Amino acid sequence: MTSPTIDRSRDAHEIELSVVIPCLNEADTLADCVRTAQTAIRENRIAGEVIVADNGSDDGSVEIAVKLGARLVHVPAKGYGSALMGGIAAARGEFIIMGDADGSYDFLEIPRFVEKLREGYDLVQGCRLPSGGGKIMPGAMPFLHRWIGNPIFSRMGQRWFHSHIQDIYCGMRGFRKSHYERLDQRCTGMEFAPEMIIKSSLLQANAAQVPITLHPDGRKVHARHLKTFRDGWRTMRFFLLCTPRRLFLVPGVILILLGILAYGLALPGVTLHRVRFDAHTLLFGSLAMLCGYESVFFAIFAKTLAVKQGLLPSDLRFSRFFNTVNLEVGLAVAASAMILGLVLLGLAINQWRLADFGPLNYARTMRLVVPGATLVALGFQTVLSAFMLSFVDLDHR
Repeated sequence: MTSPTIDRSRDAHEIELSVVIPCLNEADTLADCVRTAQTAIRENRIAGEVIVADNGSDDGSVEIAVKLGARLVHVPAKGYGSALMGGIAAARGEFIIMGDADGSYDFLEIPRFVEKLREGYDLVQGCRLPSGGGKIMPGAMPFLHRWIGNPIFSRMGQRWFHSHIQDIYCGMRGFRKSHYERLDQRCTGMEFAPEMIIKSSLLQANAAQVPITLHPDGRKVHARHLKTFRDGWRTMRFFLLCTPRRLFLVPGVILILLGILAYGLALPGVTLHRVRFDAHTLLFGSLAMLCGYESVFFAIFAKTLAVKQGLLPSDLRFSRFFNTVNLEVGLAVAASAMILGLVLLGLAINQWRLADFGPLNYARTMRLVVPGATLVALGFQTVLSAFMLSFVDLDHR
């Protein structure tokens, strides 16, 4: 990939780089991290600053940061993402490099990130995994994280969001502050890291990767903040929330197609290999269609809310959908479905009348009742969903 050319001229007193270190009770390792970052900045003649974004430490971390001359930013809102947001907001540099304060990252590698950012990249992600040229020292990463969690979630990011990043959870990365502001990050917890990668990919940001070495956690008093199964589930949940198409739309469409197939077999009473598809098949088909239809509307709701809340960037195709399918169109479709359903139910009642309101041939009558009831239900769902969607998207009109 050819990197864009940028103008390197700047005021001598302008800060080029801000190193942001989130901190919550990191007294064991914070001093080494700050000193190393300061050394990298000084020895490579980078106009930079070191920011410690403290998230409520009570173990002396604050005093350590102040003593070493780092800029201290107090972030009262709890969470890994909150701490980083507070530190980045206070940063004065054109470039930001973030890294954890647990001693697992070598801040002497800062110049390699700065070099890529100077070449014009929006995002420079560190890669600890050997598959991306990185190195993991013995005991530096738990077995499940190294061989299952990180590889799986990184591949999901590549397949689902077209990301080229091989280590989506690496906590050491660099980016332009202007790019970060464009991302409009919202996650205040550990989802902050994958959110940045996902949004950057969706916005087709110019991204690069830098192989780095992961060292063992240097903390002795406090345990690591990351919890394997809890945070693994949170990551999976976040990935799904970022792709309503996979979470809601695809399952919904599959259920609707299965329902149509069931109707195609049951309405004419098809027999395959001595198996007859009759009224009960219609019921199962209706159930599939009702659930699938609701799932499709949930996909639309989720996408609308995700864009509105800034979790996902705006989508041109989605905007075109709203320009075509508005409240009035939804109501017209709903009315047509309900009228047709009521006609079918009326025909079923007429059959009952012709039988003097006595016993009926249920296999025949259900071929009117089940589709009729299903169409009325789908029409009613459409009315409610169309109005609700109109409310949700009201300020986008």
